[in-house]
Amino acid sequence: MKNTYTTSLNLPKLDFILLIFRIGVSILMLFHGVPKLISLFSSEEIQFADPLGVGQTMTLAVAVLAEFVCSIMLILGIGTRIATIPLIVTMAVAAIIVHAPDGLAKQELPFMYLLSYVLLFYTGAGKFSLDHYFLYKAENKDK
Repeated sequence: MKNTYTTSLNLPKLDFILLIFRIGVSILMLFHGVPKLISLFSSEEIQFADPLGVGQTMTLAVAVLAEFVCSIMLILGIGTRIATIPLIVTMAVAAIIVHAPDGLAKQELPFMYLLSYVLLFYTGAGKFSLDHYFLYKAENKDK
């Protein structure tokens, strides 16, 4: 019973949880990114929010970069901290600007993603990632 209420920072377990979390969040975000990718390259006129006034096409392209490309990077665990930055910005804009008039019910999901990406920005990808593989390989090559 005592172990139930204590914090354990077992690094192998933490790396495995980061793997599951990183891949899970990224796959869920792909469900938002793939339709945007299809819309960006379709022949139909682009209908997309433009909260920052840079144009609907540019806003959609940035959303595709974040939600599709950066999600793929997170799944692979490559450039993790850099890949989270566009996702953090995109989710902040979605929550604070785009869905502000809709209330918390519509803001809740982008805020949840935002918190997830902030966590990944600070923790990094963990041991089970291409980031770790390439960094480990580079460190051991110099020795």
